[in-house]
Amino acid sequence: MPEAFMKSGLVAIGLLSCAALSATAQANTQLSQSEIKQVVSGKRIYLKTPLGGEFPLYYQTNGTVDGSGDAVGLGRFMQPNDEGRWWVRGNRLCQKWQSWYDGKQFCFTLSKGEGSTLYWTRDDGLNGRARIGN
Repeated sequence: MPEAFMKSGLVAIGLLSCAALSATAQANTQLSQSEIKQVVSGKRIYLKTPLGGEFPLYYQTNGTVDGSGDAVGLGRFMQPNDEGRWWVRGNRLCQKWQSWYDGKQFCFTLSKGEGSTLYWTRDDGLNGRARIGN
């Protein structure tokens, strides 16, 4: 196969990949301050875990967030319970737990996916997926 043909094929694949990533990013645009409040306030958000399960966090309307792993049977393996505070600063959801993460504050950008899917990116670059419950 001629080298020029291979190079142009690789360029085309690269451009298609960029277009696909751009379309995904546009479909999952970052939520605004008011959208974040609407999405999480009074709701249970189920974080996807690496082992395929979900971990529930309840974002109460009074600014308290409750993390109870009892609902997913994690109580036998670790301390799954903590309580903290949540608030929205700019276009980021922030939270601070009493003991989890040594009480360090973290903030997240959120993007809405299909259906009840949320995508989050923490201010240190860690990211993942969640599901909006009731």
